[in-house]
Amino acid sequence: MDTAAFENHESEIRGYCRNYPTVFASASGARQVDEEGRSYIDFFAGAGVLNFGHNHPAMKKALIEFLEADGVAHSLDTYTTTKRDFVERFHEVVLAPRGMDHRLQFMGPTGSNAVEAAMKLARAATGRREVVAFSHGFHGMTLGSLAATANDAFRRWAGVPLENILRLPFETAPGGDTALAEYAAALKDPSSGLLPPAAFLVEVVQAEGGVNVASPDWLHQVQDLAREHGALFIIDDIQAGIGRTGSYFSFDGMGLDPDIITLAKGLGGFGTPIAMNLNKPEVDRHWSPGAHTGTFRGQGLSFVAGKVALDFFTDDAFLEGVLEKGEQMRARLQAIADAHPDRGWEVRGRGMMQALDTDDGALNARLQRECFDRGLLFGPCGSGGRVIKLIPPLIIEPDDLAEGLDILEAAIAAALEEA
Repeated sequence: MDTAAFENHESEIRGYCRNYPTVFASASGARQVDEEGRSYIDFFAGAGVLNFGHNHPAMKKALIEFLEADGVAHSLDTYTTTKRDFVERFHEVVLAPRGMDHRLQFMGPTGSNAVEAAMKLARAATGRREVVAFSHGFHGMTLGSLAATANDAFRRWAGVPLENILRLPFETAPGGDTALAEYAAALKDPSSGLLPPAAFLVEVVQAEGGVNVASPDWLHQVQDLAREHGALFIIDDIQAGIGRTGSYFSFDGMGLDPDIITLAKGLGGFGTPIAMNLNKPEVDRHWSPGAHTGTFRGQGLSFVAGKVALDFFTDDAFLEGVLEKGEQMRARLQAIADAHPDRGWEVRGRGMMQALDTDDGALNARLQRECFDRGLLFGPCGSGGRVIKLIPPLIIEPDDLAEGLDILEAAIAAALEEA
């Protein structure tokens, strides 16, 4: 295994490679193979990008045909046949069945770009500055989205003040059961010193924050408060969307009506970069042409693969399978937690984003090494890495899912023995 080129020439910023100390050479489905031929089951899936696995055959075929036909790979925001195909298919599969008339806005290729654009549009639409974000939330690493991100380990690298955000406790955090009511009362008090915000920015499932799941009732309280004060209601569905929770959006079936929805990660299907916001027309009209740009907002490869990915959401059996596999994951994690009742471990999640909160970052760091040594990739999350988060590809084969869960259980036993 030759890592000299990386160690000698790549920035110290590299992180995941330190937890997965090998050189990967190929990948297919829910497995990656290193250059020495060792296969790893992938319960990390590119931090939630690879909902449809590595090198999905139908997407790969479409991409090869696109390249061989000299398709337009880079287009800024000019019109292309490829982009038209994606836009029409997205409207047909996702928006029209839900009665949504949101406009599709493409920007830079990352989720952070999507959040930046959403907050900028909210401020333009309302003439206000402050955005309400929530504890344990993660929204990106560029300055605007980093301001909305709660994790101090990320925030302290900014080097400048991170401003124009008001932080409230998430529903499951300390104070989360009363914070909205208290904030609502303060907004009604002319002597509170508070002015109405431009927007409320919230994740239905806080992925990086520890797989914290909001209830529909609480989310409606957030939406109602936004409506009452003329603020926008923004749902960040970057990691929890695109089928991860068992429906296209994480908020499907809840009766919510967000003004802006931020999407990225799994949207491109193949792992190619793309981000997109869905803006209500009355909000979107506050943009002027060119008011928010991005060199890589016309990603032809992502439009091609992303269009193929939308076919999954015309198949009820696919989403039923996501829910079934998610329940299998949840049940296995619960059995592990039940086997250690003295530790007070908690299982939580939705669909195929399932987690075990051990409240022990050091244990989870050992566990990550144990899993890697046994051929399983996963990434801890939450405060201090206290949460074991499992986000395998939605298309993972049953045998790989079962084997991965077996490895996890054995690795937990080994990590506990090290303590």
